[in-house]
Amino acid sequence: MTFRNPKRGLFAQFAAVAKALAHAHRLELLEQVAQGERSVDVLAQRTGLSIANASQHLQQLRQAGIMTAERRGKFVYYRLVDDAVLDLVGALHRIAERNLVEVERLLRSYFYDRDSLEPVSRGELLERSRNGLVTILDVRPSDEFSLGHLPNAVNIPLRALDSRLTELDPDQEIVAYCRGPYCVLSFEAVAALRARGFRARRLVDGLPEWRAAGLPVVTGLN
Repeated sequence: MTFRNPKRGLFAQFAAVAKALAHAHRLELLEQVAQGERSVDVLAQRTGLSIANASQHLQQLRQAGIMTAERRGKFVYYRLVDDAVLDLVGALHRIAERNLVEVERLLRSYFYDRDSLEPVSRGELLERSRNGLVTILDVRPSDEFSLGHLPNAVNIPLRALDSRLTELDPDQEIVAYCRGPYCVLSFEAVAALRARGFRARRLVDGLPEWRAAGLPVVTGLN
């Protein structure tokens, strides 16, 4: 396609990227793919979408240069094209938080009700972990944990937390994390731990942002 006005042509392409992000399901799929490479089947199951619907949304993200796809046998696997996608989504979050009343209401009525304390920064958590002063708790499902997790993290998925509390040291502060800054798993985990007498806080964001910052990530279940 040629444009008589090259700047307008560029803006049209930039708008195509923005349009690809302009759907709640696609942002949710992005959050899932940011944990690591995923098949369409798994992404559909995790987001509650049909395989056909998830595939359609993922194709739009791929066409906009946000994801890449690779077929292996019967399955198609998606991954983020690079970590710059996280910067784009992060900017979207910040603008919405600062300027949309409905976003502020949702944050206040759900998220901050479960954890109104200042979250732990990446730098603080890294330093405290190296000094053995904190238990890092990954509350994502085990398959996401195996794709990549923080060093020395303990994986207890949220749904198993009540039955595995004895694995946590009640005398040490716990910092929980999951998929990103709005992942409800860490908010629910912090609220549940505090209700049971643990000292618990939340990482400021999640595994994708930690990895994008160049901080160490471990793969596998250990």
